[in-house]
Amino acid sequence: MTSPQPSRDIAILVEIVRRLRDRQTGCPWHQAQTFETIAPYTIEEAYEVAGAIEDQDWLALKEELGDLLFQVVYHSAMAGERGLFDLGDVVLAASEKMIRRRQDIFADGVPGPVGLWEKAKAEERATKGQSGVLDDVARALPALSRADKLQKRLSSVGFDWNSADRVLDKVAEEAAEIVAAHKSGASHAEVEGEIGDLLFVIANLSRHLSVDPEAALRATNAKVTRRWIWIERQLAAANKNPNDVPLDELEALWTRAKTEAKEP
Repeated sequence: MTSPQPSRDIAILVEIVRRLRDRQTGCPWHQAQTFETIAPYTIEEAYEVAGAIEDQDWLALKEELGDLLFQVVYHSAMAGERGLFDLGDVVLAASEKMIRRRQDIFADGVPGPVGLWEKAKAEERATKGQSGVLDDVARALPALSRADKLQKRLSSVGFDWNSADRVLDKVAEEAAEIVAAHKSGASHAEVEGEIGDLLFVIANLSRHLSVDPEAALRATNAKVTRRWIWIERQLAAANKNPNDVPLDELEALWTRAKTEAKEP
């Protein structure tokens, strides 16, 4: 049996996956995998694609897109083994959906009005028996991203504040409720609920200000990481361990890091 060679032909990638999962000659780890065990890797690869885009690392993006494509081929192969569908069916479904949703482009050749895409999606939900406007918002989305999508759907039927100022008032109100709950000795579940309410409103504020809340938080996470690495380097140069440094010294270093920690 000849070994597959790297190729631009997706059929070779399909064959690689088939060989990995072959019940007689394949890899034991790959043979044991299921939709459920592979799904976390699929999510991880999607985030790595987003990370490469944020870093504007185009070589990494090429590789990460390849990893994500491998996931699509892998899930399709597992489905084929069960007689559910194959990669061709996946490609057909994607092309059908895009053409159906944008008949204005592909049939008429003239871009239609704003909102045509959402109208088409609503019609698709109706044909699937999904009458509710929130029925197909994926539960597996990250919480902030799902909050953003839920609010977009609600806004599409008029359930929304008409300005960012109104949302800012709600942010202050929800923050005050957290303070009140904490000071009154509220239960953990009650405090958790109030924090959840605040995060949901923050996601709504982000939408009103045209900010992706998930991207905003990722950027802040990266900023905090960058500053803390700078602090660790300063402490290491002074032969100090962060655990042994008083808080006021760490805060002073943090203030310096805001201006001295450079972008990677």
